[in-house]
Amino acid sequence: MRMKTLNWKNAFSWLLMLLVSCVEPYTPDVLDAPNNFLVVNGFININGPSTIQLLRTQNIYDESQPLAESGAMVKIEEEQGPAYTLEEQAGGYYVLHNLDLNILKKYRLYIRTSNGKEYVSDFIDVKPTPAIDAITWKPVDDAVQLYVSTHDDENNTWYYRWEYEDTWEFTAAYYSYLRKVGDEIVYRDLKYDNIYKCWKTEKSTTIELGSSVMLSQDVISNYKLLTIPATSEKVGLQYSILVKQFALTREAYQYWEILKKNTESIGTLFDPLPSQLTGNIRCVTDPDEPVVGYMSASSMQQKRITIKANELPDDWRLFYPRCAPLDTIPVDKAIDFLGETGGYLPVGEVFPENSPTQFPIGYTYSNRSCVDCTVRGTNVKPGFWE
Repeated sequence: MRMKTLNWKNAFSWLLMLLVSCVEPYTPDVLDAPNNFLVVNGFININGPSTIQLLRTQNIYDESQPLAESGAMVKIEEEQGPAYTLEEQAGGYYVLHNLDLNILKKYRLYIRTSNGKEYVSDFIDVKPTPAIDAITWKPVDDAVQLYVSTHDDENNTWYYRWEYEDTWEFTAAYYSYLRKVGDEIVYRDLKYDNIYKCWKTEKSTTIELGSSVMLSQDVISNYKLLTIPATSEKVGLQYSILVKQFALTREAYQYWEILKKNTESIGTLFDPLPSQLTGNIRCVTDPDEPVVGYMSASSMQQKRITIKANELPDDWRLFYPRCAPLDTIPVDKAIDFLGETGGYLPVGEVFPENSPTQFPIGYTYSNRSCVDCTVRGTNVKPGFWE
């Protein structure tokens, strides 16, 4: 008798379908339980401005922005030395400018919130950060791949983290040379009233980590930092990225690695389950209260590069702003319909065909988002822009 061979792929597929169809959604009570724990973001920058952000945790289904912790006292304390007070800014940010700390000393963060609770980090060693060797890029499969490389000749770093800020130039879909002033449609002063060309800046939201601990030399070569599709607005005209590099201790690296897994790698049957996140910050007044955050002390190294559209492959179809075709409106109705504060803006003038008159009979117009680039960015050119 001939036995039929079991197709393990089909068997696994049936098992997976069975699991999906038989398991009912379950929401643990803890996800809906009220929580208001302190979250500490930032690091102690020994050779520049230090920025610490204080927020409060929220439930997983809460779609509102995290609540900023305002009115707190935040200090950087040197072990057996002076303390430096940070100045509060909007959004729960606390900043200390032009800090120059002793690399041989240990430091910690001290926080006293407006309700009188006190929090401290462990005293931590300072970790100098080696310079960034290069930020490079290349076109790969209709996308721009960006890489960072670095090394430490002393073989003392081994663990790295990166953040970045990317800035790009973009334009509105239509160039408007008209604007409404009072009860008139007048020519726009294009030198001082530019709403066609703008710039936008975003900060990285992913956790980027690298380690050379498995290598014989402390070298990070071409770590892939991010990928930008060729059709993205970011590379449509000109793009600039500022990469910031931080050295980490082994313990800090492990913290960020767990945080990365917990926030970026959940979603399929095969992804790791969330791990317990243990930082080095604790509540002094209530030792049982959880605190989210890990404080590090290091220098920061940074490097910027620029990519222009004419440097990209000629056969790429780059981003071009598109909107619905322009509409027209008669002059006698334009004043009540068009305006700087309304939803529609004038673009150009309409003249009668084959007529010598110098006066328009109407105007072309479009949605504000198609005409005014400041809806999504700023028309103030960055100081570093080439």
